[in-house]
Amino acid sequence: MSSTELHGTPRRTAVLWLLLVLATLLTWHLGENRGGGLLTAALLGIALIKGSIVAFDFMALRHAPPLWRILVGGWLLLVCVLIGLAYWKGSLT
Repeated sequence: MSSTELHGTPRRTAVLWLLLVLATLLTWHLGENRGGGLLTAALLGIALIKGSIVAFDFMALRHAPPLWRILVGGWLLLVCVLIGLAYWKGSLT
């Protein structure tokens, strides 16, 4: 496999980087507002997407063995779910 197949093109990297910057600015802007469960879910969803981009594209796990992809993807999902559950539990009291 060539380096381009493993890591993508410089243009793809630049586009993904710009997407991460824009997503960060969006979450910062949304986080400035006092929101409820829907806003929290949206922020966690954006965080999950950003984490997936970093892990699978910038850490080149997209072409890693399936076990590594499952472990990292599962870890990202687990962390987001646990944060969501903690928020939900805290909002009940």
